[in-house]
Amino acid sequence: MSWKSRGEPSSRSVISKKWTLLLCLGCFCAGMLFTNRMWTVPENKGITRRTAMEEEQLKLVSEGCNPKAKEVKRENKDIFGEVSKTHNAIQTLDKTISNLEMELAAARATQESIRSGSPLSGDSKTTDSSGKRRYLMVVGINTAFSSRKRRDSVRATWMPQGEKRKRLEEEKGIIIRFVIGHSATSGGILDRAVEAEDRKHGDLLRLDHVEGYLELSAKTKIYFATAVATWDADFYVKVDDDVHVNIATLGETLVRHRKKQRLYIGCMKSGPVLAQKGVRYHEPEYWKFGEPGNKYFRHATGQLYAISKDLATYISINQHVLHRYANEDVSLGAWFIGLDVQHIDDRRLCCGTPPDCEWKAQAGNICVASFDWSCSGICRSAERIKEVHRRCGEGENALWSASF
Repeated sequence: MSWKSRGEPSSRSVISKKWTLLLCLGCFCAGMLFTNRMWTVPENKGITRRTAMEEEQLKLVSEGCNPKAKEVKRENKDIFGEVSKTHNAIQTLDKTISNLEMELAAARATQESIRSGSPLSGDSKTTDSSGKRRYLMVVGINTAFSSRKRRDSVRATWMPQGEKRKRLEEEKGIIIRFVIGHSATSGGILDRAVEAEDRKHGDLLRLDHVEGYLELSAKTKIYFATAVATWDADFYVKVDDDVHVNIATLGETLVRHRKKQRLYIGCMKSGPVLAQKGVRYHEPEYWKFGEPGNKYFRHATGQLYAISKDLATYISINQHVLHRYANEDVSLGAWFIGLDVQHIDDRRLCCGTPPDCEWKAQAGNICVASFDWSCSGICRSAERIKEVHRRCGEGENALWSASF
């Protein structure tokens, strides 16, 4: 009994050790699995927290907690401010240089005209070192060989004649001339007739230009170049010979802009580009203005417009490279594109004939120029301009009492 009792505990002990080993091994594996899972979660959370903290620190630095970053920002603002000031100064300097170039070119043009013997106004009085008087404006009336009746009708209405014209130049500083070139056959019957007319009235400005309707753009360039070389004026005006003009009102209008530079004054419009051949005002170079049906850029209507001396000088200097379009008013507007030009739209420069201009005159708003839009001038102007002058004219006393 004693041996059996001792042997049984021995077998139980052996079995217990095996199970114990297996149990320990299972616990070890379970512990490894449990430990890996628990370690992975806190490790990710720890990394996330550290990244968030780093981002918070970077945010604080970017918001200006770092004094060095603030100084960098201030320096950047100061640099941008200096760049802006420098840019504005350069623009101002550029405009000043442009004005000086215009004045220098005008002086050179005047000197060259004197050396070459170009005609100067015989009635002008000297008021400066160049020997040429300063006038308020030069009014060039565009005319043709076939327009003798129109010229006579203008002389009989709004254009002073004889001693009154000389007085207008001396006292008011206003030059008025009919502008005409030469015929295709120099010295022919047309030229001789115009020369005889000029000897009688003395109010024609002859241009080195062959007359022709399709050459109006070239004539306009030559007119401004000749006028700026002949007379030193604040403004140069172009008007058609079938338009009624109130000279005193025109002078008062221009005087208000006397101190400004690069002025382009007229009734600004933007008509359609006519591509169809055979129609009036057809534009052969219509393709330059984009798609069919497009309109021109803003420009003054051709019946009457005025430009300041610096722009007239610009045309004179660059006349050989300025492109000519079919319509002279479009050409003039094109020459000023790209320049720092002030466009002034004044509707008093394009009033209608009576009753339009008459009603405006009665209301105290006297028109500068009157014509019929349907005819691009006064219809049958040689017959009707006297009536327009009677009903819409400012009166002769207005001219002599005006102070420019």
